[in-house]
Amino acid sequence: MDSSSDAHGRHRCAACFRQFNKMEHLVEHMRSARHSPHEPRCGVCGKHCRSFEALRDHLGAGGSTLPKAASCAAAFASRGCAICLRAAVPPHHAASCKLHRIPPVSATRITIGGGGGGGGGARALALGCKMVGAGSDGSLDVVARVCVVDEHEAIVFETFVKPLIPVTNYRYETTGIRPEHLRNGGGVGVMTVKAAAERVQNLLLNGEQPWRARSTASRARLLVGHGLEHDLEALGLDYPAHLKRDTAAYPPLMKTSRLSNSLRFLTLTYLGYGIQTGHQHPYEDCVAAMRLYQRMKGQDHPRRGGGGGGDEAAAASAEQAFPAWRQRELERMTPEELLRLSTPDYRCWCLDD
Repeated sequence: MDSSSDAHGRHRCAACFRQFNKMEHLVEHMRSARHSPHEPRCGVCGKHCRSFEALRDHLGAGGSTLPKAASCAAAFASRGCAICLRAAVPPHHAASCKLHRIPPVSATRITIGGGGGGGGGARALALGCKMVGAGSDGSLDVVARVCVVDEHEAIVFETFVKPLIPVTNYRYETTGIRPEHLRNGGGVGVMTVKAAAERVQNLLLNGEQPWRARSTASRARLLVGHGLEHDLEALGLDYPAHLKRDTAAYPPLMKTSRLSNSLRFLTLTYLGYGIQTGHQHPYEDCVAAMRLYQRMKGQDHPRRGGGGGGDEAAAASAEQAFPAWRQRELERMTPEELLRLSTPDYRCWCLDD
């Protein structure tokens, strides 16, 4: 009997360590779990977790320690990093892992890009929008400020936006936006929603036609942000799903219930500094989303096995990895061999490198 089965004949998953009485149950679990080397893993015991939040609970970094993971939590507490969740780090690691909050935005930091030539050779751009309230009760979100940032945290486009309908709540306590900003631009310019959307689209398409951006071979840039669907809807834009990198919808950064975490929580937890205090500039949100994207992209995952070979492997369905006609053959495999066949149900950002 292999090491993944105990003395009572129970079969243990090589990824999450769940145990099953029958091998056919383990095979069915592998079909539905979609384990892969791209999942967050405990650096002590090697257990795969569905999200970083689940890993934080496993290691006790989230304030709670699971009873079965007490030994992992003890080892992590002595040498682990609560930000990147690595189990064994050198003493000087914290200084480089914990990032610092960006200074307040000033005119000297702004580099306005024009047309489709902005952004230089950036492969990814981060989009951030600030909304004001419209409607009788001010609850209707309308975009009032737009910011686009490149991979080096330089602003390539920023503008105030003239709403198409009357503003009934400027939400000044958080946005810092006043009526005069939407009239004269407050030093950074003011545009109509349509003009701002066209500028953002030109920056993202990078000289490509909109229909060609849907091809995986296009020069269009990756769009990074948090809650991108909300921002794009406010601008009246549509962008191909395979070019979006949304920190609110990326499975490893979501809650264990598969609900989104706030950008404020993600920045504090995985970058080590706080945002969205006082008057909030969209530049700060753009930088936080870009830093989260780069941290996720920089993870050192195996490129072979378990869906690490590229887009095609990552997109493979569970039926392709574990076809029903191979059931008997699959049941004769070891849990480790089943794990090598398994593919993720999302595209890991490390494949963008």
